[in-house]
Amino acid sequence: MTVLVLHHRSSLAACPYPQWLAGYDGDVVLIASREHLGWVGEDLPTGDDHGYRHMEAIDDYEVGGVLEERVLELARKYDVKHIFTFQEHDLERAAQLRELLGLPGQTLESAIPFRNKLVMKQIVEAAGIEVAPHAPVECAADLLVFAERHGFPVVVKPRDGAGSIGVKVLNDAAELNAFLDEDLDIYGPLQSNLMVEAFVPGSMAHVDGLVVDGEVVFSWPSQYLFQLASFKEERGGRHDVTMDRDDPLAQRMIDFVDRVIDALPAPPNFVFHCEVFRTPDDRLVLCEIAGRTGGAQTRAVIQTLFGVELNECWLRADVGLPLPVDTANGRLQPAKMTGQLVLGKRPGKVLAVRGEPPFDWVERQKVFVEVGEVMPVPRYSADFMAAYLVSGPDRATVQNRLNELETWFFDGLVLGDE
Repeated sequence: MTVLVLHHRSSLAACPYPQWLAGYDGDVVLIASREHLGWVGEDLPTGDDHGYRHMEAIDDYEVGGVLEERVLELARKYDVKHIFTFQEHDLERAAQLRELLGLPGQTLESAIPFRNKLVMKQIVEAAGIEVAPHAPVECAADLLVFAERHGFPVVVKPRDGAGSIGVKVLNDAAELNAFLDEDLDIYGPLQSNLMVEAFVPGSMAHVDGLVVDGEVVFSWPSQYLFQLASFKEERGGRHDVTMDRDDPLAQRMIDFVDRVIDALPAPPNFVFHCEVFRTPDDRLVLCEIAGRTGGAQTRAVIQTLFGVELNECWLRADVGLPLPVDTANGRLQPAKMTGQLVLGKRPGKVLAVRGEPPFDWVERQKVFVEVGEVMPVPRYSADFMAAYLVSGPDRATVQNRLNELETWFFDGLVLGDE
């Protein structure tokens, strides 16, 4: 009886699957991406105490059928009963493999609406939940007609994208024409995977949480204080703060996302990351919901709020193990407020960079660059040079601390010519 884990695009050292499965009466098998282990500077664990029955890193993890072939071989060899992944790009593949092997867990029918934003919006809109006007893009005329009907700005993006990769905000006819001339390849691989939607003015929040046996165990909203799609142009840090316990908007956000989950064919156990617009006239509009852990420091945020590791809870729920926290008294409530400061890469050679911050309210910190390194333009929204997590008794305190921390960091950052 074995759990097979698919892992890529994140640190393996930060995901001790065998420890998370403490109490499981079976083995753990791991398939990882060799390429993505290299991205984070890691190798498969060595020694005799890593806890895996079998592990391997494969090339061409994201393309071709190498991964699927190995899963089927290992499933027969090790009597695999569960397939687990928390990486968004693996959700559909894992669902197909479960169906092929007759295993429990998320099905393809459930996975697609959490990956395909066009399908997602159609389903929730039919349930009476507001979404931005949207349409598929099959050719240039689709964009021209949509802009004529709904006006500018319009947002073009992949239906199954992540990390703000491929998102284009077109503010006027000139930008639309430039996009058609330079970026829209009507015969290219992304052509049939694009969609367009009307730009929604206002602020954006995200709600992150966990569902176990069809019930939300915990969730909490945070406020983006930046524009997600602007990661290549931004010069300062990105601030993301949790909403106060007594903020009426917090409960509205939680209730709104509950309705979104109820509308979708959700699996019994999953983690969600839902982004919601709040318009200037105080309407809540769904941007999108993903059936996976949020990026940046979402796991650390949940750890600070609720004292649990989000992906550990998801994995344990998926294999039928008890959670490492008592949920008998209803949804968990946050112990304190928290906020993220993430600093995207900017072109230049690093001549000096800060080390350990001198503030006791910094919960976690990670600097991803070192002196002598040449930073490129960020490739995606989570391409960071540093990330910090701070805590405080309320949102106002957290925001003040994020500002102080950002000033301290940039006062110590020196970049030179490439």
